[in-house]
Amino acid sequence: MNRTTPRRPVRIGNASGFYGDRLAAFRAMVEGGPVDVVTGDYLAELTMLILWKAKQKDPETGYAKTFVTQFEQVARTCADRGIKIVVNAGGLAPAGLAARVRSIVQAEGLDLAVAHVEGDDIVDRLSQLQAAGHPLRHLDKDISLEQAGAQPISANVYLGGWGIAAALARGADIVITPRVTDAALVLGVGAWWHNWKRTDFDALAGAVAAGHIIECGPQATGGNYSQIHEIADRRYPGSPIAELAHDGSFVITKHDGTGGTVSPGTITAQLLYEVDSPVYLNPDVVAHFDTLQLTQDGTDRVRVSGATGSPPPSTLKVAMNFIGGYRNTMTLVLTGLDIEEKARWATEQLFEILGGREAFDDVDVQLLRYDRAEPARLSEATAHLRVTVKDRDRSKVDRAFSNAVLELAVGGYAGFHTTTPPSSASEFGVYWPTVVPAAGIEQIVVHTDGYRETIEHAPQTDDRYSGVIRGVEYNSGTADFGPTTRRPLGSVVAARSGDKGGKANVGIWTDTAERWNWLRSHLTTERLTELVSDAAGFEVRRYEFPNLRALNFVIVGFLGDGVASCTRTDPQAKGLGEFLRATYTDIPDKLMGDPDGLR
Repeated sequence: MNRTTPRRPVRIGNASGFYGDRLAAFRAMVEGGPVDVVTGDYLAELTMLILWKAKQKDPETGYAKTFVTQFEQVARTCADRGIKIVVNAGGLAPAGLAARVRSIVQAEGLDLAVAHVEGDDIVDRLSQLQAAGHPLRHLDKDISLEQAGAQPISANVYLGGWGIAAALARGADIVITPRVTDAALVLGVGAWWHNWKRTDFDALAGAVAAGHIIECGPQATGGNYSQIHEIADRRYPGSPIAELAHDGSFVITKHDGTGGTVSPGTITAQLLYEVDSPVYLNPDVVAHFDTLQLTQDGTDRVRVSGATGSPPPSTLKVAMNFIGGYRNTMTLVLTGLDIEEKARWATEQLFEILGGREAFDDVDVQLLRYDRAEPARLSEATAHLRVTVKDRDRSKVDRAFSNAVLELAVGGYAGFHTTTPPSSASEFGVYWPTVVPAAGIEQIVVHTDGYRETIEHAPQTDDRYSGVIRGVEYNSGTADFGPTTRRPLGSVVAARSGDKGGKANVGIWTDTAERWNWLRSHLTTERLTELVSDAAGFEVRRYEFPNLRALNFVIVGFLGDGVASCTRTDPQAKGLGEFLRATYTDIPDKLMGDPDGLR
C-alpha cells in the first residue's frame, strides 16, 4: 500500500458489548447500512469465570456460544458484501470457536477465510512465572498470589491488536480472538486498513479511544445515559459505528433510522466508563485521553480528534480468577416502627442459632432502608435486612444457613417474613488482576491455512505510567461563585459509573466553562465521600479531564474482589453515578440557566 495516499476511513460497527447482549444486534449492524468490519466484545472479567464453568460441563465449549447463532444469521450477507468480522468470542477456546465457524462456512458453501489468535492463556505457566521471580501481585492490594494462597482456575493475558492486523493482512475474513483488550479489536482493524507502523502512536491512540467508545455497544448511542431528556428517540438505540481515519481521528455515528442519539454527551459518558486516570494503558500504546477533542459533526455524528499516544509499558495485564468458596444470601423484611432495633435483634438471634459470626469465613449484613416517616402504603413502611455468609465449606452456607433464618418466623420480631424461600449456596469467584513481562508472552496467529505466525512485541516501551497515577486536588483559592441553593448535583452535571474488578469508578462532567470551573473546585475527594458515605474508609482517587470538562473518581476496593464475590446490591456500581447526581449540595444560583438542569 502506498502510505502517501491514505485510504478512506474504515467504517467499523460494534454489535456486542458483553456475553448476553442483544442477539439481534449483529444482524441489524450488517443489514442496517454500509460497514466494512463488524466487531463484537463478549469478554468481561466475569465472563472468563462463566466460560470456565461452562467448559467444566462441556469440554467442547469455553467460547461465547451466542456468537455462533449470530454468525449463522449474517454469514451469507457478509460474504456477499465483503464485510469482515473480528470478535473476542473465542474466550477460553478460540481454536474451538474457529473450527465451529469454519464448519458453518463449509455447510453454507461460502468462501470465507477464518483465522484465530492464541497465547493469552497462561494458567499452566503460573508456577513457572513465580519461580522465575514474578510474584503476580494484585494490582490494587499489593499482595502476591503466594501470600493469598490462591489457586487460579483461569489466567488470561490481555493481548493487543497486532495479531488481528496480521490475520486480516493475510486474507482473513473472520478473526476469532481470546482475551484481547476491548480496544484491540478496533486497533487491529485500523492498523490493517491504514497500514500503520508499530510506532504510529498517535494514530494507535486514536484507535484505542474509538475502540473504548464503541466496545459497550449502545452505551455510546444513548443507552445507560444519565441525560434522559436528550433522548428524543426512545426506541432501542442503534449500535455504534466508528469511522476511523488514517491519522487516528474518527467519527462516532450509527445507522440511519435507528433509535437513541449520538452526542458529545453520550461519547463523553463512554470515554469515562471504567477508566482510571486520563492515561489509558493498552498493550500496543498508551492513549492520553486528556488530549481528545469532541465536536458535533452533524446529526448523530461526533468527531473525536487530537489523540496523543506514547509507547506501551513493558508489562501486560493479566486477569485471573479463582474459586473463593460458597455463598448464600437471605433477605429479611422489616416493617413499621423500630426498624433498627428489629434488625439488631434479628441479627443477634440468627447468629446465635448459627454458632456466631466466627463460624463463617465472611459475613456481610446490610440494613437497606426503603421506609419513610408517615407511610401511606405498605411499601413505604418496609426495610430489608440482607444477610450474606461465605465459606469454603459449602455445607455451612447451604440450607443450614437459609433454614436457620426461617427459625425466626415465630420467635423473632413482629411482621417477620423473607423475600424468598430458603435458598441453596452458590459458588463464587474472586478476580485477581496482575501483570507479567510482555517478553514472556507469545501471541500466535493461526491463519486459515494453518500457518502459525508469531507476533512481535512493541519495539518501544515506556514504564512511566505503569504504577498508580495519583490525582491532584484542585486548589480553588478564594473563588466565589455567588449565592447558592441546595439542589441535586445532577442539576448541573451528568454521570456514568461502572466497575473494574474490585474498583468502582464514577465519571462526572458538565457542559459550560463556568459550570466546569465550579465543579472542579467544589467536588473534591473529601466532598465526594461526604456525598457518598459508603465510600468512607476506601482509597479514593480523583482525576481531571479538562478537555471533557470532567472528573473521574476511582474508589479502590469498593466492590471487594469483583462482581462474582461482591455482596453489594449493585455489585458493578452501575447506579453509583445516578446516586451521586441525586445527592444534594450547594449549587450557585447563577449556574442554573436551564431550570430543567443539564442538557
